[in-house]
Amino acid sequence: MADLPAPALHLPDAGAPRAHWQGGSVAMVTAGVMLATLIQGLDMTISNVALPYMAGTFAVSYDKATWVLTSYIIAAAIMTPPTGWLAAKFGRHRLFLAAILGFIGASVLCGLCQSLPEAIGARVVQGIMGAALTPLSQATLLDTYPRERHPQAMAIWGMGIMLGPILGPTLGGWLTDQWSWRWVYYINVPVGGMAALLVAAYVRDGVKRAAPRFDGVGFLCLSLAIAGLQIVLDRGETDDWFSSPVIVTAALASGLGFYLFLVQSFLVKAPFVRPDLFADKQFGVGLVLNAVVAVVLMGSMALFPPLLQGLLNFPVTTVGLLLAPRGIGTMAAMMLVGQIAGRVPGRVLMLGGMLLAALAMAEMSGFSLRIGPWEVFVCGLLQGFGLGFVFPVLVSASFSTLPEARRVEAAGIYNLVRNMGASIGISIMTALVDRNTQINHAILGGMLTPFTRQLSQPALALYAPNTARGLALLNEEVTRQAAMIGYIDDFRLMMGLTLLAAPLTLLIQGTPQTREQP
Repeated sequence: MADLPAPALHLPDAGAPRAHWQGGSVAMVTAGVMLATLIQGLDMTISNVALPYMAGTFAVSYDKATWVLTSYIIAAAIMTPPTGWLAAKFGRHRLFLAAILGFIGASVLCGLCQSLPEAIGARVVQGIMGAALTPLSQATLLDTYPRERHPQAMAIWGMGIMLGPILGPTLGGWLTDQWSWRWVYYINVPVGGMAALLVAAYVRDGVKRAAPRFDGVGFLCLSLAIAGLQIVLDRGETDDWFSSPVIVTAALASGLGFYLFLVQSFLVKAPFVRPDLFADKQFGVGLVLNAVVAVVLMGSMALFPPLLQGLLNFPVTTVGLLLAPRGIGTMAAMMLVGQIAGRVPGRVLMLGGMLLAALAMAEMSGFSLRIGPWEVFVCGLLQGFGLGFVFPVLVSASFSTLPEARRVEAAGIYNLVRNMGASIGISIMTALVDRNTQINHAILGGMLTPFTRQLSQPALALYAPNTARGLALLNEEVTRQAAMIGYIDDFRLMMGLTLLAAPLTLLIQGTPQTREQP
């Protein structure tokens, strides 16, 4: 590819010395930063398969247990933009090592928790500590490799970013089945420990720069807005939306936070996010497509564990294995993109990838209670293959028209939008399944009476509504059918969202040389 993902931290000048390349082991640096990237990406989704078991341990409903997922994502989203400032203030090496060690400690707390509030608190800490790992790993690889080898470095980094969340459910399913759900967090100790040792031994600070002025007010306002929005999305369905004082308060806090953030951004000289950044059309379109990809990928991945485990009674290990084809498809597509990107326009690759992802969703909308592993395998492989075409080209094109001096700020916003899209996708899709299941149950139940002719057939004698046992079995079957329709409705919604966003890929231009002016 001509131009690959922009660095999350400021790059040194072309003539700046590269201490890692000259005096350290490139392989060891690469291994260390990629292990750190991997554990951060895995923990975005590794809890998905284990979530029903966690809900059982904590004696809470599944929809409340999804806070274990979204609390991590939202904490990481809030703390990603300040990474550049923190690295300049405390040093990249020091921040990197502290983030890994803090992530390991929070993982241990997640495994030891005995209640849902404890788990949510530990996951928040884990998200805060893990927020810096992705941008720091990207910047470290770019400083470690000479400029002519940046494409290879970003190919490695891109695979780690995409494969971590995709392979998380597979590993989580195996660990949960072999030991317990607590091991989906304990596994971070040996992997993170190895990453910490390699980072401590081989990674050094890049070019020293003075820390810019930090807009604390803007940061706090944006954090309030994001946190309030997440509460509305996560608790709205169970708390009956705006009839709940908690939801009303959270919505007002979110709106006030966004308003104050906008006012602060336009009034101060050095805002947390400069508004003129969004004047770049290519970057703006890239943000929209980035959010859609996050919603579709993470929303569908959040739906499959409860669908396959709770509704279709697949073993947890099987569920994990059936989610692995997404990673296989993504890796294959990214390798192919690297070979053909110079000969095929980026917009064509992205449009084709979006249409493939929409096709996978169309196939998923045809699922029924009788589907087998093969149908799930094929749909996951197709979806991963499609999104694998979109991600690397999208990241490259989104940053290609920005001045290099704006890349730090842009990378923070880009990652924020990706994490928010993932969090919103999980919350909305989970809430819609619950809501649509209730609606469909009422509709289907209204069609069944003691006088329904089909129920008088001998083959359906067990479901006779004039007996207590038959009525219970009939209600159970209606609930299963209603839930399946709810999942199908979600798949159709994500298919429509993907098709609506697909034409935006045609607005993406080529990847011209990045402008150097500020």
